[in-house]
Amino acid sequence: MESLSVSLVLIAAMAVAAPLAARVVEPIAKIPIVVFEIVLGMLLGPSVLGWVQSTQFTDTLADFGLAMLFFVAGNEIDFGAIRGRPIIRASIGWVISLAAGIAAGFALVSAVEAAVIIGVALSSTALGTLLPILRDAGQAKSPIGIGVAALGAVGEFGPLIAISLFFSGKQLGTASGVLLGFVLLTVVAILLASRSRHILFHQQVTRTLHTSGQFAVRSIMLILSSLVVLSMLLGLDMLLGAFAAGVLWKVAIARAPEADRIVIDRKIDAIAFGFLVPVFFIDTGIDFELAALTSSPLALAMVPLFLVLLLVVRGLPSLLAAPAGSPASGKRAIVLFGATGLPVIVAVTGIGRDQDLISSGIASALVGAGMLSVLLFPLLALRQLQGAATSR
Repeated sequence: MESLSVSLVLIAAMAVAAPLAARVVEPIAKIPIVVFEIVLGMLLGPSVLGWVQSTQFTDTLADFGLAMLFFVAGNEIDFGAIRGRPIIRASIGWVISLAAGIAAGFALVSAVEAAVIIGVALSSTALGTLLPILRDAGQAKSPIGIGVAALGAVGEFGPLIAISLFFSGKQLGTASGVLLGFVLLTVVAILLASRSRHILFHQQVTRTLHTSGQFAVRSIMLILSSLVVLSMLLGLDMLLGAFAAGVLWKVAIARAPEADRIVIDRKIDAIAFGFLVPVFFIDTGIDFELAALTSSPLALAMVPLFLVLLLVVRGLPSLLAAPAGSPASGKRAIVLFGATGLPVIVAVTGIGRDQDLISSGIASALVGAGMLSVLLFPLLALRQLQGAATSR
């Protein structure tokens, strides 16, 4: 109990310290807050100081944080903006990335399962991580931002489908049928939600928006938990349910008064980025097996290798989603944004380790590369966009 209490206080302290640290270094480099959260988790965790230990409770909170991150991604995607050319070309690019990633996996390991894990990890794009960065930089509604949203939608949804198909423990045909059934149920729910005016629902949301009732937030938690539990009961990855819950909520609240939707979005941000998501990234740092890297020169060498592979396997096919007529700097930014991946990498390597399909060294190298991609690629991409804006 004492260990849990200390861990909770230190995790809360790290969550407060991360944005302060980001602010301190901002004049030198605009580094995403998630990088500081992960690094602080590593420093205070068993890998370095050993002041914080992972517990079942903190791991559960971290799972909620990961689910909330994917809920926000599903909620923030503007399907009207990315439909047509952006999503089609992004989907083609992701299929190429998955094939190239699995091929790279086979070049590194002989086991089919391990190669698939590496391929799925390398084909991901961290939409939930990129959206706040794009929003803070004022690029969310730009042509590049729309292209990145399409890349991220496919780069998170696609790997989740792949995870569910390959690692559900079922035969491929059965898993495909279960996945199709889940998708159909979700589509039906979204269609019903989009065709109804939800007058009574919206009235209740408005009535309790600034009271202790908080009907909107409670409804969000109900939708999120229901779809997450449903996906788990069906043997699918829980993140698929979280992503679908975000899309469903976006449709359900679409016809509410704009002022209410703005307030609700702020509440979602407060719950996600003020509480749950930082716990996930800090816990990722706490659980990071630094010894698995430092004790193996081969595993350590794989970190830069996987970082380059993210650029080649995921970044280059992302060029297909670049807006028509994009300048060279815009295309370079798309490559860098597309190659930014972490949450799916953490999820899929966690599955691989739990099922003894990949070694701790490979898992840590993939997560390490994902962490570096979040640290470096968005920063370099924003500089490309800023350079293009200055030259005009």
